Amino acid sequence: MLKKKSLLNKVKNVSLVSATILSCWLTQTTKLLALPLETIVQKLKPIPVFTIADGQGAPLIASNDKDGKVAGVFISKQDANSFVERLKKENPELGKQVQVVPVSLGEIFELSEKNAKQKDAIVFAYVPSGNQVEQAKKLNTEYKVGVPLFVARAGKDQGYLTIKQNDQEVIPFFFDEQQVTQLVDSFKKAQPDLASSIKIEVVILEGVLDALKQGEDEMLSKIILWPSKESLDFLRANAPKKE
Repeated sequence: MLKKKSLLNKVKNVSLVSATILSCWLTQTTKLLALPLETIVQKLKPIPVFTIADGQGAPLIASNDKDGKVAGVFISKQDANSFVERLKKENPELGKQVQVVPVSLGEIFELSEKNAKQKDAIVFAYVPSGNQVEQAKKLNTEYKVGVPLFVARAGKDQGYLTIKQNDQEVIPFFFDEQQVTQLVDSFKKAQPDLASSIKIEVVILEGVLDALKQGEDEMLSKIILWPSKESLDFLRANAPKKE
């Protein structure tokens, strides 16, 4: 069961990207063990995602022969709302019973991992933002499926652009192409001699999650996922009010 309040109670405040760009960071494989489940969950907690649930908070399930029980997890609240509106027209009886429920990506990931080996476990299928899918296709003609993430590289060795968060140097992977473009623009102003070397790369959320579980690269500990502008606006609008 997914509880609406759990996300808002756990999610951390996330500020907009500022001009605190540090450098390009070139990772080298160091044979580190994959990140523990608890560490991955903490990385994912600040990211709100949206499920379709009934009045009791249970996710709406679709069944098929290939994957069994499947629950959609929308990256965009707007897309989740649109799904509910279509459902109300196509199946009014079911449509009036469901609602869009926010939940932390960390909670979804943790639940998915813990239920993976159970019989008839629910499979969570991530539904990418339609707008960001179009942006990903423009940047990478090889992109086909999955939730696109955008990350910038620069320099002769194509190191990752980093920013400073909580006094630590991190590599932001963005859900929103416009946000990585803002980072790139700031970097160009800070280091104009490297402007021509900058490239925006499209990677897949599902692949990043697998890498966090199984990878052996020092970069994994530095990766953070950055909520889209839509998600940031949602978090601010629903943040507990200070008394």
